[in-house]
Amino acid sequence: MRMRKKRHGNERLLALSALLYPNSENTFVSPSEVFGNDNPVKLEIGCGKGDYVTALSARDTEFNYIALERVADVAVCAVEKYAGSRNLGKLGSNGGWLAPDGTLYKDGAVWDMPLEMRGNARFIVGEANDVITLMPDNTLAGIIANFSDPWARKCNYEKRRLTHPAYLENYKRVLVPGGLFSFKTDNDALFDYTVEMLPQCGFEIKYMTRDLHNSERADDNIVTEYERNFTAKGINIKMLEATPIK
Repeated sequence: MRMRKKRHGNERLLALSALLYPNSENTFVSPSEVFGNDNPVKLEIGCGKGDYVTALSARDTEFNYIALERVADVAVCAVEKYAGSRNLGKLGSNGGWLAPDGTLYKDGAVWDMPLEMRGNARFIVGEANDVITLMPDNTLAGIIANFSDPWARKCNYEKRRLTHPAYLENYKRVLVPGGLFSFKTDNDALFDYTVEMLPQCGFEIKYMTRDLHNSERADDNIVTEYERNFTAKGINIKMLEATPIK
């Protein structure tokens, strides 16, 4: 279902732009410069409304996270959800972002948020391949792709899949040795395709289940609203982890 356009979405992103990862068409800014530390970095592709990265960044604080979302109106929800979870304020009653000190940032005003308040997640509005292509080799400790669009193979949309070889080759390049590619989906055909493609592209599958909620990983699984909707319909969640062979 397509999300309704967010009212003043661009202004809302601008107000919290301190939580956006610096993004350009030509260069990739070093994560240590953005986060102010050298903690290992994980990338979530297609962060949606931010449920997963908000929970994960709060739980696994030894990592920094880059959350990528191509749809700006969806990214607004993710950034604001993360900010709210960090007690960084809330939406103002008449628009804008209301900071904890009572300052209202609206109409293009930007909160110059101190680095120590920003936490360990940043957000990018953009296309996955555009961003990853700019990353130097061995940049990421992990890549996470949850519930990505299955892009029907019979309609010749296969190249758009996040586990198409063109993407996997890029993942292999930017992952550090031993880095993990983590994948969850409700779609059987996409999961089977991914299981087939990973070894062909130089990945070793380290863990795999076709029923995550009844597996040994269930207790550690972060369940988002999107995932709950699938399981309520009786659909098993498939999950795997793979590491590049370098």
